[in-house]
Amino acid sequence: MKKIMMMALALLMAGSAVAQDVQLPAPQKNVPMSLMDALQLRTSVRQYSDKALDDATLSQVLWAACGINRPDTKKITAPSAINAQDILVYVVRQDGAWLFLPLTNSLRRVSTKDLRKEVAGFQEFAAKAPVSLVLVSDKAKFGNRNRGADQLGAMDAGYVSENIYLVCTALGLGTVARATMDHEALRRELGLSDEQVPLLNHPVGWLQ
Repeated sequence: MKKIMMMALALLMAGSAVAQDVQLPAPQKNVPMSLMDALQLRTSVRQYSDKALDDATLSQVLWAACGINRPDTKKITAPSAINAQDILVYVVRQDGAWLFLPLTNSLRRVSTKDLRKEVAGFQEFAAKAPVSLVLVSDKAKFGNRNRGADQLGAMDAGYVSENIYLVCTALGLGTVARATMDHEALRRELGLSDEQVPLLNHPVGWLQ
């Protein structure tokens, strides 16, 4: 009986270690670089400093990606087909994997594993970035209009991807949009459903 109770306690503790939320700082929206300059300087970067990405900067990146910009209607910074807001952004870093929650500007841990190698796939450079953002389309959010979900999800991922590019440029960060990743491993480790499809990822890090 004692052994069973200890095992149950261990499972409970493991579950609580995964299911926890972290409140991010409010995103700072005043940055020196103009939109036109960011468009001019936007480029794909594949080499990153090993300097950690602080939560304040991460908050800026995630808000720009698909954060709430109209709280009264709960709409986001990226266009979204039929306002499905189907793109889920997972933050993958050394301390585990986290789901970005736009409504509360917070992170919910979904794994305690460092999954950056799974995101990198055979392109090892991506595993060296301190953070990778995985863009997942939740096709279930399209409801009865699910027949066009593959195309609409790809479009929506593209909008979020461009937002990530521009905010990284404005903040002095490097990134690149990638489709390469170990899809099956990420589906399993992130706890994705059959309707949730990893489409793109963005390693993000300070410029060397």
